Amino acid sequence: MSKTWSTPVNPREEKQLVPCAICTGLSFKPFLSCDGFSYVCCKTCALVQMNPQPLEASIKKRYNTGPEGTYGKDYLAYELANEEAFLNLQILALRDAGFNKLEKELMPSGETRKILDIGCAVGSLLALLGQRGWETTGVEISGPQAQYCRQKQNLDVRSLPLKENNFPEGYFNVVLASHLIEHVNDPAGLVREVRRILAAGGSFFVTTPNIAGLQARLFASRWRSAIFDHLYLFSVKTLSRLLLENGFVIEKIATWGGLAAGTAPAPLKRLFDRAAKRFGFGDVMIIRAGRD
Repeated sequence: MSKTWSTPVNPREEKQLVPCAICTGLSFKPFLSCDGFSYVCCKTCALVQMNPQPLEASIKKRYNTGPEGTYGKDYLAYELANEEAFLNLQILALRDAGFNKLEKELMPSGETRKILDIGCAVGSLLALLGQRGWETTGVEISGPQAQYCRQKQNLDVRSLPLKENNFPEGYFNVVLASHLIEHVNDPAGLVREVRRILAAGGSFFVTTPNIAGLQARLFASRWRSAIFDHLYLFSVKTLSRLLLENGFVIEKIATWGGLAAGTAPAPLKRLFDRAAKRFGFGDVMIIRAGRD
């Protein structure tokens, strides 16, 4: 099957062994062996991760451009080529997680609320939310994409990693992170910072591939989300635990994507797609987590 776009494997990147992002354990077993990289599974909590993993400085270089031969412009081109499709998927995911109902509750009579999109790519979702009355802010460490958001979309988008922006405590009503948490070296730190900047009663919507889904089980190392840029591969169980142990409550879980396009006749694909949503074995998941 065709994999999601990723920066090319770079065997020269410096790596280090890190504790498990959930339980801080250091006992792992082999899980997936891919072309030029691999994943292990924590023996204690079952979190699937790339470990040893590239240093944070190396990860940042991947998404920018410069003499190091990094790929920010390629990432921008990929996002622009798929802009409409990715936006539609985000809208559907948020609807499944109850965002539309929450939006009506938060903004009666035209009131404005603050929303942050971490890893906002080319800003399509932020632009749409701005039109719907939200006060929007974005974070995007890929320089070319952040510049596109500011110059082409006229959006407030910051180029620094989340914590380095020093947003005020309790500032945002909603925080979004779509296909972002699997890319970062310290997902627990990200979750803690999101909780700090969320207002009491705020919601965090996290979208990420589902390693426990049907497609991941069928395709293993050929799974489309087993790529060099994904440092972690979460399941509903492991992502829920990460959120719970860092002060959130789980409010809604949804998955989608039963069979990949082109792998089965259309009627069979529709059947599996419906079943994936109903029984929770979809290829991608979204969790809505609340802050008390």
